[in-house]
Amino acid sequence: MMIFVFGGSGSGKSEYAEQRILEAGEMPRYYLATMEPFGEEGKKRIERHRKLRSGKGFVTVECATHLEGLRLPEKGAVLLEDLSNLLANEIWSENGRGLSQDLAEDICQTMKDLSDEHQLFVVVGNDIHRDGEPQTPEMEQYASLLAECQTRLAALADEVVEVVCGIPMVMKAQL
Repeated sequence: MMIFVFGGSGSGKSEYAEQRILEAGEMPRYYLATMEPFGEEGKKRIERHRKLRSGKGFVTVECATHLEGLRLPEKGAVLLEDLSNLLANEIWSENGRGLSQDLAEDICQTMKDLSDEHQLFVVVGNDIHRDGEPQTPEMEQYASLLAECQTRLAALADEVVEVVCGIPMVMKAQL
């Protein structure tokens, strides 16, 4: 089962996603961390997320790029935090793929494959589209690719949930 959870910065989407994993019952829990720790703010965000999931039984797997090469030791529940970082890393990181015509399709296919391999796969995404217009052509291209990834994931997912002010709003539910 795949669940796509998205929302704005500080919306509570990460906490909601973690709760969905915890509610799934006892099984191996993996936290796929995609954020590369650039600067003090990045390091603080990573530390904050580590503290929030402390004691919840997650095994953290750092995977900033090339998710398609990831193999986890056992089937279980997987939380990917988050789509926007993964996409940015794939575009701009020296270890990433760079821009390609098939990047959004490839990322989403990899997430579908991971979802098929595990009992539960929860993807967290940021809603950057309410933050105003991109200021550079590069950011415009990134925002467009992120929107394409989100649209594809929403179509693939069994559930889509937007979290606003800590309130989950189900946009698509498994019947």
